[in-house]
Amino acid sequence: MSIRTIKRFFQFPLRALGYIMETSTVKNYNIFILGLAFMMVFTGFNTMSGIQAMIFKSATTEGSGGYVDGFKGDGFISSAVIYAVFSLASWLAPSMVAWKGPRVAMILAGLLYAQYIAQLLYPNTYLLYASAAIIGLGAPIIWTAQGNFLSINSDDDTISRNSGIVWAMLQSSIFIGNIFAYFMFTGEEFISTGVRTTVGVVLLSITGGGVLTMLLLRPTPWATDTQASNESPAAALRSSWKLFMTKDMLMLSVTFLYTGLQLSIWSGVYPTCVGFTNSFGENRKALATICMIFIAAGEVLGGAVFGFFGHLTARRGRDPIVILGFITSMISYFLMFLNIPFEAPSWRN
Repeated sequence: MSIRTIKRFFQFPLRALGYIMETSTVKNYNIFILGLAFMMVFTGFNTMSGIQAMIFKSATTEGSGGYVDGFKGDGFISSAVIYAVFSLASWLAPSMVAWKGPRVAMILAGLLYAQYIAQLLYPNTYLLYASAAIIGLGAPIIWTAQGNFLSINSDDDTISRNSGIVWAMLQSSIFIGNIFAYFMFTGEEFISTGVRTTVGVVLLSITGGGVLTMLLLRPTPWATDTQASNESPAAALRSSWKLFMTKDMLMLSVTFLYTGLQLSIWSGVYPTCVGFTNSFGENRKALATICMIFIAAGEVLGGAVFGFFGHLTARRGRDPIVILGFITSMISYFLMFLNIPFEAPSWRN
């Protein structure tokens, strides 16, 4: 019996279900599974982004209980490698999605996320940075595929709602992962080997479960005849460049640069600074996870509000939302400036 025959055997019940379900039902089902899968995958990655600098600092500190001989890795450098490769590989992501389709592309990229989280199990400097580069290749693919799949399963009336639902489910991953990390880090001056391994196994398992959940996404036959779905990888790359050179995209690039800086601050720099600030006491590493929990609460609330009231967004435009987000961000950054020592990122305070 060939592999193809076995695959068809296991896919038959899902295919039969797909034929029975109406198109609108399939779309709603896909949106839910998409949000669930991303919630699980990024429970691992988003949680690790916020705590990796603290974990790796313990792994490089002798007598910490989590010391790894010969390990010299740094969480900030690892994040820099991820997003440097991310920015360059983004040009190739549309071609990959056009070649394999959004479902397969998301699954393959999800596996690249899992291999990075596995670095918590036994840190190695060279493997850490190599895996950071690998996940940098997968990140633009998974996000491009997600956007493509989200648009295929939405229309003009549901795109705001569906985007909000997926975003809220995605950001709840930070909430889930950091609640777990809080209980693991409470009372820990340094992150011991046992705690690091437990956190790594749990986060890796959840991420792996998210990748498996992507297998439940239903096909989208209503989109097979569209121009985008039949676009070749080379044509997708040319289309990406033409889109980037338009006036609107060049202007939006300034906003994208700002959102990238904002992401790096709240997802990695700020919680690490809290965990390294001695004046916050011996539970400062647990306090860092609490910061991420409150960030997640705001993200989920914002996504849910704009998801359920998407019709108001479409009516009034997105400019007021962007301005409101900018103002609240500036207030938050000013409060960080007042509370965090300048030396906090380097653990010398």
